[in-house]
This record gives sequence, structure tokens and C-alpha cells, in this order.
Amino acid sequence: MTSYRNLHRFALVTAVCTFLLIIAGGFVTSTGSGLSVPDWPNTYGHFMFAFPLDQMVGGIFYEHTHRMIASAVGFMTLILAIWLWKREDRRWVRNLGLAAVGLVVGQGVLGGLTVLLLLPAAISVGHATLAQSFFVVVSSIALFTSPWWRNGEPLPPDKKDLRIPIVWLSASAALAVFIQLMLGALMRHTDSGLAVPDFPLAYGQLFPSLSPEAMARYNEQLIDSGIRISADGPVISSQIAIHMVHRLWALPVLLLVAWTSIRLAKLSPVSRRLPRFAYLLTGLVAVQILLGAMTVLSGKSVLVATAHVATGALLLVGLVLASLHAVRLFGIPRGALGSSLAREMPGRGTGGSPEPESACQGAS
Repeated sequence: MTSYRNLHRFALVTAVCTFLLIIAGGFVTSTGSGLSVPDWPNTYGHFMFAFPLDQMVGGIFYEHTHRMIASAVGFMTLILAIWLWKREDRRWVRNLGLAAVGLVVGQGVLGGLTVLLLLPAAISVGHATLAQSFFVVVSSIALFTSPWWRNGEPLPPDKKDLRIPIVWLSASAALAVFIQLMLGALMRHTDSGLAVPDFPLAYGQLFPSLSPEAMARYNEQLIDSGIRISADGPVISSQIAIHMVHRLWALPVLLLVAWTSIRLAKLSPVSRRLPRFAYLLTGLVAVQILLGAMTVLSGKSVLVATAHVATGALLLVGLVLASLHAVRLFGIPRGALGSSLAREMPGRGTGGSPEPESACQGAS
């Protein structure tokens, strides 16, 4: 059991390092350092780990540090997958470890292509999105290897008051946040972050006009205010549309996270953990919205914009872990997954023993 606890601790450390990697990536985009190192996988012709430290200045520092952390996370993920394969007795957890390796390799390849192809928006957005997916997978592995998940907690005696299954609700909120993070990545990598420079209105309107005359006025305003210079080129209507979609999607995200938090807070008789998620998620979504507003009003301050990226990642993982906690307590809602996996995931001990039938059904 000591060895298994060490496995769980290593999974936790890997998840924390992945979060640091996301922060490092946020600094790269916030400082515009994506092409500060123009070659890959080398750094200015040097083997990555032999690059002189005294040359890590300016944007090179952010980009090269990001690569170093990514390499460390990739190596840790490989160790985690091997450790899971040798020590873990649940096949689906072992397979999840292999999936993590595939994701981190894909992430590295996309990162390299981002540099070699000079930051194409599609690949850059894919790189950012895959980073969030990888963070979710590694954090989930840390939960699945925890003593709490393996040993379980008593199931609630009565779930009839949960008219909407908390599993579905929290998963829906997580999906909404994931979409918002994709929109945020699209906004960053299309240079749309300051396409609308005011908040909460947009050029003094709820939704700005995209007519040619209006676009000409907006560009004059951006230049006069010093937000952009003529060399940047004019802001186009698609940039404003991307920015506004990101803003507007924040409303369903807020409503779903708030609804999920309220439902979780009412489950204190079931578990002490679920109400903690309610407080955590409420705080994270409030901070995230505040950081989003401050990102615009501060003219994309590096620290604020990076904190916005990092908080979004925490909110996503928090919702996914809340969903998994609900799965562990209430079971997988009927029809959500195949029956064999539905029996296996809530199982105790080895993960192969099914719970009673009521434990594998969603709340009704």
C-alpha cells in the first residue's frame, strides 16, 4: 500500500507540474514570445538542455522555460504511465495513463509545429486546447489513484431529491468551461484580446456594429488611445466577433457553474467533499470573470492575462473532479457509458467489483 500511496503522490506532483506548464504557456502568449526561439526541438542550434543560461533573456526566457517544463512533464508522464502499468490493477486506469502519454506527445508535436509554421492560429488553438485536456486527464488519474476513490464512501440512503443528476449538471458545466477556454485560445491566437477595448460595454454598445463605417471608427479609436499602432494593421470584424462570442459565452458558463455550486452545497449530508467543491467553484468563476474584465481594462497586462488562463484551467479541472466525485458517490447515470465501464469505475478495491445496482444508476 505504501508503494500505491507513492504512486498517487507522484500523480499529484505530475498534475501540479502540468498546471505550472499551463502558467508558463500563458506567459509565452501574454508576452508574445512564441517565436522568440525560432527553431525546434533545438534552441538556437543548442540541444535544449545545453542552452546557455546567460542567454535566457527577454522572450527567450519565457519560451525556453516553457519548453524545459514541458520536457519535464513529458518525462514524468512516461514514468507515471509505466508505474500505473506495473502497479495499477484497474485496466481502465492503466489505459488512461497510456492516453496521457499520447496527449503529452501530441502536445509536444503541436508545440513544435506552432514554432516551425510561424504560429498558425489553428495549430496554436489546438495546442492550447490539448494542454487543457491533458491537465484534466492527469488530474483525474491523481483522483483515481487516491485512497478516497479506491476505498470509497458510504452511498447516500436517498437520492430522490436530486431531480437533475449532479453528475450531468457538473459535467455540463465542465463542457461549457472547456468551450470557453477554446474560445479564449482562439481570441489570444487571433490577436482579438483588445479588439474591443472597453468593458462591460463594447465601444459603448451591448454588441458593436460591424459595418465598414463602424469598423473605421473603431480603428481610429484604437490608434488614438494607443492600444494599437498603424503597423499592427486594422482590427477586422471577425476579431470583434470572436471577442464578443467569448464574452457572451461567459454568461451560460456563469449560470451553469453557479447552478452546479448550489446543488453541490446541498449535498453536505452525502459527503464533506462536495460542498467544498461548491465554495471552490464559486470563488474560481468569480475570480475568472474579474480577471477577464481586468485583462481588457489593463490593456492585456501580462500578469493579469496569464492569471486569467491559469484560473480557467483550475475551473475546468475543478468541475471535472466534482463530476468524478459525484460519479464515485452516485454512480454513472444510465446510458452515460457502456455497462462494463459503468460497473468498473465505481468499484471498490481492485476496481472490478460492482457496487449494488442502485449505486450504478444516476439520481432521478
